[in-house]
Amino acid sequence: MAGIVVVGAQWGDEGKGKLVDVFASKADMVVRYQGGANAGHTLVVNGQKTVLHLIPSGILHPETVCAITSGVVIDVFGILDEIKRLKAAGLLANPRQLLISDGATVLLPSHKALDAAREASLSGEKIGTTGKGIGPAYEDRAARRALLFGDLFDRATLRAKLELHLREKNHLLQSLYQAEPVGIESLMAQIEQAAGELAPYRCRDTGFIINRALKANKRVLFEGAQGSMLDIFHGTYPYVTSSSTLAGSACIGAGIGPMQINQVIGVFKAYATRVGSGPFPTELNNETGERLRTLGHEFGSTTGRSRRCGWLDLPALRYAIRLNGITNLALMKLDVLTGFEKIGVCTGYRLDGELLTEPPPTQSDFVRVEPVIEWLPGWSQDLTKLTNLKDLPRTATNYLDFIGSQIATPIDVISIGPGREQTLWVKPLFNN
Repeated sequence: MAGIVVVGAQWGDEGKGKLVDVFASKADMVVRYQGGANAGHTLVVNGQKTVLHLIPSGILHPETVCAITSGVVIDVFGILDEIKRLKAAGLLANPRQLLISDGATVLLPSHKALDAAREASLSGEKIGTTGKGIGPAYEDRAARRALLFGDLFDRATLRAKLELHLREKNHLLQSLYQAEPVGIESLMAQIEQAAGELAPYRCRDTGFIINRALKANKRVLFEGAQGSMLDIFHGTYPYVTSSSTLAGSACIGAGIGPMQINQVIGVFKAYATRVGSGPFPTELNNETGERLRTLGHEFGSTTGRSRRCGWLDLPALRYAIRLNGITNLALMKLDVLTGFEKIGVCTGYRLDGELLTEPPPTQSDFVRVEPVIEWLPGWSQDLTKLTNLKDLPRTATNYLDFIGSQIATPIDVISIGPGREQTLWVKPLFNN
């Protein structure tokens, strides 16, 4: 049995999609267990870029089964667009390669409208939501009012739930936010058409299938969305996403027991980025930050927004390692640091004269911390064509060794470019 969770160890956008795509060549199943279309996983294979938002990143491997579980919120129109794009590229020829749980929450246009109206109404600092309706959809789930994927295939249930849903959402849109209401008849017709197209991917219980695969000693990858610092319970609240992004959520979202997870792989970049508002201690509001943004192509694949850029934040990484029980690390985008004369690494925070090795627990304190930066020499060699670890420049190796000495968790994978082949292995994560 091999249950492996791939989780973001920063503020999202770490490169989880590429890593899952690389691992999926040896995996039997890839499972998406939380979040929604606010995720953006970019895969580059043979120079061809594929951007996925809901469909698991193993979909480029025809023999790998991909499952979307009940922990995910699904924009049915968005996932249809993804499916059509994949088919146009000659992928997803077998509909049983993609399984969508009957228990997944359906995200509707009214959720998006409410999300956008709320963000627009904020007079102070905005949360930085993607506007994809994720928060309102999860609210409906918690309030026991959600439309589930299985409901799409029962016309009476679908209509009854839509009427209840729109009665409340349209009242909020019109009365509180002065926004346009959503009409039930047109929405009902659109959903019924979408349901017909999505029917081949319907799975009544993905959890049962995932458990069966694990018991049969199949290799199952659990793909997280966003990053640990955006977790609804342990992130920089309120500047967080609306689901739990941690490795433990793989069990809850997928419907498996915690003893079925063998490894947790934390993914982090060689520097740090963040989208939207919230504390970001190592942020570089200068030419260096702009240079990182340009070299790293740090623009959101979901929203297109510029990402805030800064030096690697080890206190935040230590926190993510503890929260997730991370057993192995994958360092992404090492190539982006080529050409910097010196590279900063945040090794701790100072707060009211005290040295902290992890983030403080409250938002009011987190925004006041001062990063403690240590400087390491950079390198000028292009890393993107390397095929062996021993060919890394000595200063790049020293950078990796310094990080490893600070976090006491093995870095087993190093990415030196966006392509599937631009991956260096310290130690294979699959033993056979």
